[in-house]
Amino acid sequence: MDLFEEKNIKPMLISEMTEPFNDPDWIYELKLDGIRCIAYLGEDTELRNKRNDRLLPKVPELTDIYKHVKDRCILDGELVILKNGVPDFFELQKRALTTNRFKIQLSSEQFPACFVAYDILYRKDTQLTNLPLLDRKAILSDIVIEYPQLAVSRYLPEKGIELFAVAKQQSLEGVVAKRNNSKYYFDKRTKDWIKFKFLADQDFVVCGYIVKEKGITSVVLGQYKGSELIYQGHVTFGVKYGDLKNQETIDHSPFKVTPPGNENAVWLDPELVCIVQYMPNDKGTLRQPVFRGFRNDKEPLDCQVAIT
Repeated sequence: MDLFEEKNIKPMLISEMTEPFNDPDWIYELKLDGIRCIAYLGEDTELRNKRNDRLLPKVPELTDIYKHVKDRCILDGELVILKNGVPDFFELQKRALTTNRFKIQLSSEQFPACFVAYDILYRKDTQLTNLPLLDRKAILSDIVIEYPQLAVSRYLPEKGIELFAVAKQQSLEGVVAKRNNSKYYFDKRTKDWIKFKFLADQDFVVCGYIVKEKGITSVVLGQYKGSELIYQGHVTFGVKYGDLKNQETIDHSPFKVTPPGNENAVWLDPELVCIVQYMPNDKGTLRQPVFRGFRNDKEPLDCQVAIT
């Protein structure tokens, strides 16, 4: 089946965080705080997230980006909404979770999204994934006609430490390092793509919540170990009770055993996924965790306990 017609690509994944480094065999790109997206651009525009859900209804302002490429192609990139020149993940996630067409239209006019492409997987009738990264980058720059809703990610050869310093200064999320000659592997995580970030983040299953004094709400977090849901602690900072009160409740803990200190929790059907940002440490615990919002591009079973 032709990649373009099938429209079922699972993108290549980025390996876990390392310390910044310089290397002449690598290139470095800013890590944008958005939603990973595959764009199929031919006679129209089709945008799919990592779960292969259609995203164009959420970002109708990107309907015409297919007119700004020279040939039929498949691009890998990031959906981003900018506020004050900086990617705003919260605004984008709010849009992704909105179903009201009128509100989506208002948001698209007030805070228009853009698609930033950093790889090309297919041009005309040819799959490009076996080409070295820098060859794919050259093809990408040639095929895209940039305008406000469609851009090509810039990269810096060799100087990862310097770009990381710039990203930190501009309050951006971090940097992705990619080996110059790396091929593109669908749904694979290799050491050819590595991220440098100031703060770590992980995806967790929302298992319940506890309402504390003064209206403070704490979310009960879980991750799967195989098919078993494992308790992973709480996050309080950034949580809004209004985001949880309408979720479907259940009358028992979703864990095999109710974790101590959670006897008064309101348990939820474990079907929501959220992102939690935290300071990394060598103990594997969540230090200074911050709730960053829900995500609908990942299944609960994809939230697996990290193997250390």
